Amino acid sequence: MNPTRKNKTLDPVEQWLAGRGWQSFPFQREVWQAVAQGRSGMLHATTGSGKTYAVWLGMLAALLDRHPPTPRTAPPAGKAVAQPLRVIWLTPMRALASDTTRALTEPLSALAPAWTIGQRTGDTASAERARQDRRFPTVLVTTPESLTLMLTRDKPREELQGVEYVVVDEWHELIGSKRGVQAQLALARLRRFNPRLVTWGLSATLGNLEQAMGVLCGPGAQPEPKLVRGRTDKKLVIDTLIPPDPGKYSWAGHLGARMQQPVVDEIAKSGTTLVFTNVRSQAEIWYQLLLEAKPEWAGEIALHHGSIDKASREWVELGLKEGRLRAVVATSSLDLGVDFLPVERVLQIGSPKGVARIMQRAGRSGHAPGRASRLTLVPTHTMEIIEAAAARRAAYEGRVEERESPDKPLDVLVQHIVTIALGGGFRAGELFDEVRTSWAYRDLTRAEFDWALLFCERGGESLTAYPDYHRIALGDDGVYRVRDAAIGRRHKLGIGTIVSDAAMHVKYMSGATLGTIEEGFIARLRKGDCFFFAGRLLEFIRVQDMAAYVKKATRNKGTVPTWQGSKMALSTEMGDAVLEMMQKAAQGEFVEPELEAARPMLQTQARLSRIPTPDALLVETFRSKEGLHIYVYPFAGRHVHLGLASLLAWRLARERPNTFSMSVNDYGFELVSPEEFDLAPVRHKDVFATDDLLHDVLASLNSTELAQRRFREIARVAGLIFSGYPGQPKSARQLQASSGLFFEVFRKYDKGNLLLGQAEREVLSQELEISRLRTTLERMLRKELWLVELKHPSPMSLPLMVERFREKLSTEQLSTRLDRILRDMEADER
Repeated sequence: MNPTRKNKTLDPVEQWLAGRGWQSFPFQREVWQAVAQGRSGMLHATTGSGKTYAVWLGMLAALLDRHPPTPRTAPPAGKAVAQPLRVIWLTPMRALASDTTRALTEPLSALAPAWTIGQRTGDTASAERARQDRRFPTVLVTTPESLTLMLTRDKPREELQGVEYVVVDEWHELIGSKRGVQAQLALARLRRFNPRLVTWGLSATLGNLEQAMGVLCGPGAQPEPKLVRGRTDKKLVIDTLIPPDPGKYSWAGHLGARMQQPVVDEIAKSGTTLVFTNVRSQAEIWYQLLLEAKPEWAGEIALHHGSIDKASREWVELGLKEGRLRAVVATSSLDLGVDFLPVERVLQIGSPKGVARIMQRAGRSGHAPGRASRLTLVPTHTMEIIEAAAARRAAYEGRVEERESPDKPLDVLVQHIVTIALGGGFRAGELFDEVRTSWAYRDLTRAEFDWALLFCERGGESLTAYPDYHRIALGDDGVYRVRDAAIGRRHKLGIGTIVSDAAMHVKYMSGATLGTIEEGFIARLRKGDCFFFAGRLLEFIRVQDMAAYVKKATRNKGTVPTWQGSKMALSTEMGDAVLEMMQKAAQGEFVEPELEAARPMLQTQARLSRIPTPDALLVETFRSKEGLHIYVYPFAGRHVHLGLASLLAWRLARERPNTFSMSVNDYGFELVSPEEFDLAPVRHKDVFATDDLLHDVLASLNSTELAQRRFREIARVAGLIFSGYPGQPKSARQLQASSGLFFEVFRKYDKGNLLLGQAEREVLSQELEISRLRTTLERMLRKELWLVELKHPSPMSLPLMVERFREKLSTEQLSTRLDRILRDMEADER
């Protein structure tokens, strides 16, 4: 590349920066050079360091060089000035689209005022969509779902072959999901339209950068993609709000309410603060706790999560940007790159469970180059105090979790085949070759592709007699197309891979909408029941037309809605970091303030049992009126522990039939049986063997029930189940019944149906994390075994007891039971 030419190209960009008093960072110039060379790539840099302009200004400079903009002139009457779509900016969240558009517009308006920019998401007004249907803007900010919908248009090649650049923002948020696969397939299509397409991904929190870049750019991409690591002097501060006297024993949520006043005090002495929780129900609770402590803050604090009405969320976001709000309690709905410059402080309620999440949320404060990002962890039990120190150490050392792309999910492929058939059609061989250029399908066989093709064409072996499942047809010209307009309309409405339980709108009797709640929660309510939602106490009136009608409650108490999939699991990186912290405590090194605060609990653990360390596997046994308990502590996260608990229970009962109850948390699991069982297999580590692991795991669980539950999602993504037309959604019961019927029909009459096999694989890989389970067992086998017989429950085992008690005891009964256990232990200690 001619360096003189390169400098000339970047002159307008540098001048624009200089006019604002800014200077480019070295990593930004590195990206500009790679873009000028026509290379795709990945930019990994801290949140708020200038990633957006690093990629956008490089692309804008290259476009200005190749397509010098003409002066803005009025078009002839009745004609529009042709401005082809050049750049697509993919964002994982609709909420990010407006912020991104504003950021891109500033330099675009200054350097190429005749070029246009627009948004196309599920929130885009119909009038704006109609304008775009006549002529796309030069730059389009959109989502994976909306981009896929663009591929269903009559002439997608003509409309999209001029696209020269695609940017995928927050790539870490997409790569590990089917939405990421959907984006991969769309990119493969765009590369077919324009083989010189340049693609860049942006991320702040990825561990496996080289692989993530390969997933984005496709296997064997040429020219070789460029990985740029952005290094700036941005400071990251992570500290802990240590509770007073956390005590010797603690369990999930034990310290939560006790932290109310310390959190209020921190907010009072800080500027605008974001208070993050891991789940929506916890956000509702903490919003009420803040209002309870400071009623005068009403109007100065707000609540934000994905189930609250869009208009309310936008009001909160605007209040944050303008600095009008003292604090906002939020979930992951505010995790990603929306810029809230007034935010000075982030509080994280409970453990973040992952290093990437803590870094992402910390970046919401000080969101500008040169400003420090500060996050304060607020533990809700004593083990989370230790987790806080571990999280800080892991974050400072950059031990970020890896993200893997799903491997050839056939439900997404089936949806894509119909999408391309709808958007002008395809020839089978050409589409097969195209799909294999995406990372997720690089190992797709022709037999698997042909099965998916036949499934779209005839519905497989068992649905041949039903015309609704003959979605595509082969024409005389060798091109597959969608011939039925009704099938095409239904397909467009079902595009996407985000599948959630059916939700009901929550409305006042006047008709004003507050948001959505999962149907299962509403189904449990009776008229007059009260619940907290969107920061309000509401009284349930009735259900009508898939809406739950409510009024403001006059009582002071209510329940809090629960949402599915609410518990996050400890990552491997976090689990290892926690064990390293505990080893320091075992060696008497209470070097961190968090370890000093947890000292009473850790010393009690050491006195009654032993403190787990990275090189040893602690197994505790305890006899009570309930029977024989066994506690195992791999520190592998609750999902892996669920699989391990089921596996060990099955293996222990294989020789002698027995019944086990179990409980799990992020640190370990409990098995308890009313009958004695032989501990020799544990002592000799036989139960931890990896031989016949897949067979034993499937045998230890109701794998058919798990697969059927997983199939509900697959059936909806693959288009077997139609969720309903706008304003006429089907209920969760209808959708579950439909998917269950398909599951049974395929099992009986279409045993070769590959979607059944996918359901089994997803159960193993996603729900049970089979590869991580195997790795955990291998690590357990390598460790020294510490088998300790307890006289009393240890601080590590008591939380597992509490998890099990919660399933069968009321809150009052649980409190009474715990009081008795703790009194008995204290009496014996005296």
